[in-house]
Amino acid sequence: MTDPQLPPPGVPPVPAAPHGTVPPPTAPAFPQPPVAPGYPQPVAPAYPQAPVYQAPPGAYHVPVGGYAAPAGAYPVLAAPERRSPFLGTLALIFSLVAAVATPIIVGFAAYEIGRRIPGAADYMSDVDSLAFLSPARDQVLWTELAFWAGTLLGIAAIVVGIIAIRRRQGRGQGIAALVVAIIAPLIFFVVLVIALSTGTAAGFIDYDYSS
Repeated sequence: MTDPQLPPPGVPPVPAAPHGTVPPPTAPAFPQPPVAPGYPQPVAPAYPQAPVYQAPPGAYHVPVGGYAAPAGAYPVLAAPERRSPFLGTLALIFSLVAAVATPIIVGFAAYEIGRRIPGAADYMSDVDSLAFLSPARDQVLWTELAFWAGTLLGIAAIVVGIIAIRRRQGRGQGIAALVVAIIAPLIFFVVLVIALSTGTAAGFIDYDYSS
């Protein structure tokens, strides 16, 4: 009986690998049973090696580093940066104050002006000097303040709205602010005329013509 750690009889030993190299993997050596004299020695089966793939002649090769962008191609645009809509919101607030708050103030003041000068006919000779407005001088002051405040707020709304549209910081609010600021003077004067007419009519009804 032979030693299982030694190669079977008739198989040449594997030469030692040179120093610093790794021998190639070989098929595991299994112990072979002894062969009777006169019979051929068994030959170890040869393991087939996997074929190495080679591109056929004329095949297209992928360039090292990947494909480069062709000249003249459209570059991929980055996503636009989302900006704060502060300017557009500020312009919209200015325009709303000019179109809503100031007409309300002038509405009350103009009504009181019309109601407090029922005897304006007695001062017709002093119309040029505006003496007939002396009974309602406080209301006239409030009307002037509302007018100038609305004018300044409307101009600020237009300027800030244009900047917001150009910088895309609340573009929708900026457009809305421009529209509201443009129609704000019309709202102001319509409310002024209606309130002054209503107050004047109420003042003439309450006026004591016997005095």
